[in-house]
Amino acid sequence: MSHSQKSLKIAVIPGDGIGIEVMPYGIKCLEAAAKVYNLDLRFESFDFASCEYYKKHGDMLPKDWREILSQFDAIYFGAVGLPDVVPDHISLWGSLLQFRRVFDQYINLRPCRLMPGVKCPLANRKPGDIDFWVVRENTEGEYSSIGGRIFEGTDREFVTQETIMTRIGVDRVLKYAFELAKTRPKAHLTSATKSNGISITMPYWDERVKEMQSHYPDVRTDKFHIDILCAHIVQKPDFFDVIVGSNLFGDILSDLGPACTGTIGIAPSGNINPEGKFPSLFEPVHGSAPDIAGKGIANPVGMIWAGQMMLEHFGFKDAAGAMLKAIEKVLASGTPEIITADMGGKGNTASFGNAIENEILGMKT
Repeated sequence: MSHSQKSLKIAVIPGDGIGIEVMPYGIKCLEAAAKVYNLDLRFESFDFASCEYYKKHGDMLPKDWREILSQFDAIYFGAVGLPDVVPDHISLWGSLLQFRRVFDQYINLRPCRLMPGVKCPLANRKPGDIDFWVVRENTEGEYSSIGGRIFEGTDREFVTQETIMTRIGVDRVLKYAFELAKTRPKAHLTSATKSNGISITMPYWDERVKEMQSHYPDVRTDKFHIDILCAHIVQKPDFFDVIVGSNLFGDILSDLGPACTGTIGIAPSGNINPEGKFPSLFEPVHGSAPDIAGKGIANPVGMIWAGQMMLEHFGFKDAAGAMLKAIEKVLASGTPEIITADMGGKGNTASFGNAIENEILGMKT
């Protein structure tokens, strides 16, 4: 799925809100893993892709941002967005979505894993019962932004937006998903579709799944329409292993999946260019959370777990495994003085992040 290398150059972009607060603990945990497993991780921080930067410069990014970030293997991203300062469509489209498209990060990868110590909203589920991945097409499909409106404000008002599916775009996300499924014990891939209602693009998606499936005879493959698929994820999440979907369907499923594990607040995400031609981006999915920003109470697990995904992607399997074990151990302890209020504790960002860092450092051999 990715290449292994001895060193890693990482561009650090804390962004806005709680992204600024959780980022230091993500870096501390990565540095702890690097110390224990003798990795060469090189960090360089940038203040752009933030609303403060926009206030100063009138843009979310500098003119030469492509040249700057292209020098790095990965982007470690906190969060973007302060809607009271900069409208969300400006902050998001001016930063994160620029990275995804210009750097051809055509895979969005989300783990859906029920962690120890996290109360599951689904009855009678325990750690190990929910452990699947959502692979989302990340650069075209329903979010292609092709279309427009005319005769605005009149009875003739007309609005259209196109879904764009290219063979290259569909096939490469399917190939990534099949390759991922092939590495998993279940070797099981589920395709999200809606070909009974969307009569052109979704039958095409199904055709490409069938074609790609012929190259992976050892991967068990099935498909469900998106509506019943959402129901099945709630009713029997243990059935799933790797789920692949278009941009819209993957977007829906990549929130539903972590929600079924108890909290979106600790979920990470990877925006990946698998070939390594451009940097891949790893981030927590919790957003900037302006309501709690500045209070020091944000949960840092999503940021740390995103760092773990980054090491996994670049082939640092032992270090990534240690980070995941450390996260699980601290979560399992449920120590009120350590974990944050969103998980029922009395701790803060520092207590939670430091506890995970110490667990990693304690894994020295």
